[in-house]
Amino acid sequence: MEPATVRASALRIAEHATAWRLPRVNVILHGGEPLLLGHEGLRAVLAELRATIAPSTGLRLSMQTNGVLLTPLVCDLLGEFDVRVGVSLDGDREANDRHRRFTNGASSHAHVLRALALLRQPEHRPLYGGLLCTIDVRNDPIAVYEALAAQAPPRIDFLLPHATWDSPPHRPGGDSTPYATWLSTIFQRWTADGRPTRIRLFDSLLSTAGGGRSGSEQIGSDAADLVVVETDGTWEQADSLKTAYDGAPETGASVHTHSVDEVSTHPAIHQRQLGLAGLSDTCRACPIVRRCGGGLYAHRYRAGSGFDNPSVYCADLKALVARIDRAEEAYMVQSAADDAQASDHLDQIAVGLGDGAAVRWLAETQLSITRALLAEAAAGAPAGSIGRDGWDLLTGIDRDTPAAVRRVGAHPYLRSWAVATLRDTGPERTGHLATVAAAAALLADTEAELSVPVHDGAIYLPTLGTVRLSSHSEGTARLSLGYRSLTAQTRDEKLAIDLGVPSAHWRPVRRVFDSRLDILLEDSDPDRDCHSWPTASPLDAAGEAAWHQELALAWKVIEEESSAQVAGLEAGLRAIVPLEADATGNMRASTARDAFGAVAASFTDHRALAVMIVHEFQHSKLGAVLDLYDLYDPESTATLKVGWRPDRRPVEGALQGTYAHLAVAEIWRGRAARGGAGQEAARRTYAQYRAWTLAAVEALQDSGALTRLGEQFVERMASATENWTS
Repeated sequence: MEPATVRASALRIAEHATAWRLPRVNVILHGGEPLLLGHEGLRAVLAELRATIAPSTGLRLSMQTNGVLLTPLVCDLLGEFDVRVGVSLDGDREANDRHRRFTNGASSHAHVLRALALLRQPEHRPLYGGLLCTIDVRNDPIAVYEALAAQAPPRIDFLLPHATWDSPPHRPGGDSTPYATWLSTIFQRWTADGRPTRIRLFDSLLSTAGGGRSGSEQIGSDAADLVVVETDGTWEQADSLKTAYDGAPETGASVHTHSVDEVSTHPAIHQRQLGLAGLSDTCRACPIVRRCGGGLYAHRYRAGSGFDNPSVYCADLKALVARIDRAEEAYMVQSAADDAQASDHLDQIAVGLGDGAAVRWLAETQLSITRALLAEAAAGAPAGSIGRDGWDLLTGIDRDTPAAVRRVGAHPYLRSWAVATLRDTGPERTGHLATVAAAAALLADTEAELSVPVHDGAIYLPTLGTVRLSSHSEGTARLSLGYRSLTAQTRDEKLAIDLGVPSAHWRPVRRVFDSRLDILLEDSDPDRDCHSWPTASPLDAAGEAAWHQELALAWKVIEEESSAQVAGLEAGLRAIVPLEADATGNMRASTARDAFGAVAASFTDHRALAVMIVHEFQHSKLGAVLDLYDLYDPESTATLKVGWRPDRRPVEGALQGTYAHLAVAEIWRGRAARGGAGQEAARRTYAQYRAWTLAAVEALQDSGALTRLGEQFVERMASATENWTS
């Protein structure tokens, strides 16, 4: 587009915005491919649009691109002019390659993924507008959805392929409404995933169900508010009309000679301002007309009757609306039931307890968060990297053997790895996805081959154990996975490992078994070092035996002295992590917000260890609650005086400490009541915890920083202290 045409277009937009006092206009750089302008050409266009339009109205600039030419330098330019970027991607490589190859036949998929990795970088993330996917029903809908979701987009647009009654869409045999089937399959999965990103078509149908706007040209009866400027300055209707017949979008007007008001009088544009009145008789008589709005204007065309027809996708739209409505009704019923159940669980947890069902609910929510973080971390793995290959394997196992992925996903330090990786994304960090996939494949008895990272001569497989190579090397190893066995090969050696037989090269994870307990004694996961204190080195045989003995005895103490906590611990405690001993002999214990179900502690006697496990698991539970609900105002700067610390504590710190002490005070209350040689010391300790907890509950209630739900939660905490005697 010539500079004079860019300026004339900008002047027409500014003129229209001024005349109608528009609060904002949207200008989209489309194509073709706008990045073919080159860096300086793009700068000139953006500068002209900003300089000419912005003084008259709010200007939102965006661009739709295939992403192939996107570079860090271009991203910096787009950030300078505040341009949102939408990228066209039709799914995984197989799906994308159907219609988006280079002219020489080569795949563009890897180039697009590189562009999306750029947009996900923290400095460029504000530019990321979303993904545009053109539907091809030959592609697996779930594979397409997962490939798109893996790119962590803020929004996804699914477009029905351009078609008319004269040139109908591809319809495979056996299904009269294949596009409804394809889309409703994704709707169900999207809903099951908790609707993690916006999908405009689904959002539109849900909005119109309640009488709202569609916000989309594709469906609904909203007035059309779009006009196109071609490279020569001619005003045209939407590009989609090119599928109807030659010259269909033409208006006979130009930015050089006609204002926006003048072009809006074009009969076809005027008709699309009429809402339902501009639709065919068939559409106006249809019960779902306010939902689909006759479909995309271009899709209505038929020679002889023009656009006075329903959409060529009419049957699909009807079926899709019906299926979404049925699914949404079931979803709302289940959501109401889930909300009631969640309220019951929250009440139990608030008094410092939580039975097995309540803690399993927390664990499920934590697993969902971990899965979402894994997907976001995986989106940063470059195409062709070991992390990307691992993610592809992991998603396949999740489809075929989801229980294996759930087991690995529940490992406490997988989330801490994902959080750290999102802070420092790179091929070196994302490679851990391959070891996660390898662990899931072994649990699923899935044969596979993949490369995994080696750190200090070790390959850690979450929940399973550590492969130890002969040398303390760094790099990668090739794993061949079989039934409870694997082969690890590097340039220097090849090891055959039987997972059931410990050896110099295979160290299974340590587990602590009891009639009601099965937890990891986690001393090997490289991501466990996220606690307040340094973690201990891997245990030798004597150290392991000592920990086993004290943990078994500690569990018996918990069963005797804190029996109300047992069911919750069984449901949520996943791992005990040995910490380095304190040089002064003080006890150490810790939980990490991003490692639900893990308790870290230094070695001590079983009675002290029992208290530490109960104490720290309280923090784990409350951290999981705070992942779900705002119990206090995050903007609050209030600090509270608490008895167990010399410094004033922020609201969350005070809440965490008070909640943990609810359970600890109960243990000492029981010990004080039992008598024996240590009764007097137990009474003093109980009195101290009781005073600390009661004062802190009162301070929280008086802080003014709690939300309404937080007030209710602390009220329930207070109710747990009502039978405490001095």
